[in-house]
This record gives sequence, C-alpha cells and structure tokens, in this order.
Amino acid sequence: MSTIRFYGTKDAHGCFSNFAAYPIEIDGKVWPTSEHYFQGSKFPGTGHDEEIRLTPSPMIAARKGRDRKRPLRPDWEAVRDEVMLVAVRTKFRQHPELAATLLDTGDAEIIEHTKRDSYWGDGGDGSGRNMLGRILMRVRDELRGDRIGNG
Repeated sequence: MSTIRFYGTKDAHGCFSNFAAYPIEIDGKVWPTSEHYFQGSKFPGTGHDEEIRLTPSPMIAARKGRDRKRPLRPDWEAVRDEVMLVAVRTKFRQHPELAATLLDTGDAEIIEHTKRDSYWGDGGDGSGRNMLGRILMRVRDELRGDRIGNG
C-alpha cells in the first residue's frame, strides 16, 4: 500500500492540513480554516469561540485553543474526534477541488507526519495514533460512497 505523508501547508498534499486556507461554513458561521473551527469548538458559547473564529491565522487560533487559562468544555476528550470529523468532512464537501485531491489518493494510507503530535499525527516515528490521517481516510471513503450513490 502506498503512503502519503503531509504536514506543512506548502508540502505536497498540504491542503490536507487543518492550517490550509480553506474556509468552512458551519451553523451559519464562516471559519477561516478547519483549525479555527476545531479550536473554537473547545469553548462553545463562551465568547472564546468567537474570538478564535475571528483570529487572523490558524497558528494563533491553535495557540489560543491550547491556552488552558480558557474554560475548556468538560466533555472535550469525549467529543474531540467527532469535532475533527465534522471539520474535515465539511472542508472536503465544501471545496470540490479538495475532494478531488483526496479521492485521487486512491487507497493510500494518509499520515500526518510530525514529531509534534502523537495523537492527531504519527509522532514523527510512526508510533502516534494518526487520528487526523484516519479521519481523512474515513472522509475519502464517504466521498467515494457519495460518487457511487450519485452514479
């Protein structure tokens, strides 16, 4: 099986990164990137979510979302994978060119390759859980199913 590794937005397949500049609209609000949405979802209805949504860069949004001085929703550990799935699914459904790129990966394993994250990424050495890569592959399967269902 072939493997696709991505991390930086300027890399090949960098559009798979949550930092890639593809806005998403969810519940009537436009989020500049899927990272903005993910980080803002840690603080629903607190004002911190809106502050993060309006932040100019995904790096700053990520920094704000990781700031533990902010009141993290109590169920975050239980819902974070689903929040990421919603963000990624929305991004690829709202940007057909991205859906085509994802579908063009065929059956390749998709890996967020980074030493900086062993949950969403591979931990740099393959020991990480690669949850973002798994979600991307799940969305790819969903998109493939949509194509088959629509003839």
